[in-house]
Amino acid sequence: DSGLRFHYVAAGERGKPLMLLLHGFPEFWYSWRHQLREFKSEYRVVALDLRGYGETDAPSHKENYKLDCLITDIKDILESLGYNKCVLIGHDWGGMIAWLVAVCYPEMVTKLIVVNFPHPSVFTEYILRHPSQLIKSGYYFFFQMPWFPEFMFTVNDFKVLKSLFTSQATGIGRKGCRLTAEDIEAYLYVFSQPGALTGPINHYRNIFSCLPLQHHEVIMPTLLLWGERDAFMEVEMAEITRIYVKNHFRLTILSEASHWLQQDQPDIVNKLIWTFLKEETTRKR
Repeated sequence: DSGLRFHYVAAGERGKPLMLLLHGFPEFWYSWRHQLREFKSEYRVVALDLRGYGETDAPSHKENYKLDCLITDIKDILESLGYNKCVLIGHDWGGMIAWLVAVCYPEMVTKLIVVNFPHPSVFTEYILRHPSQLIKSGYYFFFQMPWFPEFMFTVNDFKVLKSLFTSQATGIGRKGCRLTAEDIEAYLYVFSQPGALTGPINHYRNIFSCLPLQHHEVIMPTLLLWGERDAFMEVEMAEITRIYVKNHFRLTILSEASHWLQQDQPDIVNKLIWTFLKEETTRKR
């Protein structure tokens, strides 16, 4: 309904159950390359470029990136792909959107899988009580400034972007699958296009538009995967998330893994997802 064109990459035959993948910041469909290959045997796996990212249309006004719009995008995309429900998987900011879609359109999500992002209500409550998380989320506030955050990412041949994935502090850890030179090149290619950073950062310029939430409960089986060495999200939020899921809830914390979990430990992540998908789960009374 928005009139926007969305880019996605798909694997697996049409007609198989849909698995929809929502990436985080600063990423694009490519962050799900390991999952596209893994799950295509039993699913139609679709990895989106979210609104404003990659080859998807990027409206110029920041109002076009309100969370309400981002949630409606997922509903519209599902219908455009010819489905009325899916397994929904989100990482980081895509995890925030996935939680909100599960809350607002529960009939569309058969199972929910979120990677390194707590339930949004946990996040907003926790950040107010824990200055350490407030500091880790400082970039949310930095991103409220016009144009300067975009400029900072481009300085010194996109040094900030590269170091997010590769530095000791924030990057994929020693025991993870490091990004190859080709992987880094793919990210640089996408984000070095003219204006390519404004859409992604505009997502954060609207974060205060719909929080706190009116409704909180998630009623479908939910898997939360968490890399404990996440430089941006404190692991304590993962366990607290349990109180908002009124169904089977499984939490797995990987001690050596970073924020970029599905790229860092793809084999373990894929195995945990398979186990969860094949479980027969019954709703908690």
